[in-house]
Amino acid sequence: MTDNKNEDNFLKISLINQNVRLRKRKSCPLANIPDEDINYKNVDLLSKFISDRGKMLSTRITAVCRKKQKKLANAIKNARQLSLLSPVKKINVE
Repeated sequence: MTDNKNEDNFLKISLINQNVRLRKRKSCPLANIPDEDINYKNVDLLSKFISDRGKMLSTRITAVCRKKQKKLANAIKNARQLSLLSPVKKINVE
């Protein structure tokens, strides 16, 4: 009976997620760029957020905030429709 009381006094520590470290969140690389500058005409900016296979890079990789990621996605789609962006990124081979 005394053993049960002693067991209750100890802290119960979960063994799950013992080695998890919290990472510092990256700041948005487009924080100083106004929303009006993220449009289909700004091809140089849009091409930075497209992979070499022509896919849009995810927020997890680019660390762009949700609002600007949505604007980027719409601008990339519009630029593709108007043929301002090629479906595949060109690689310069020297």
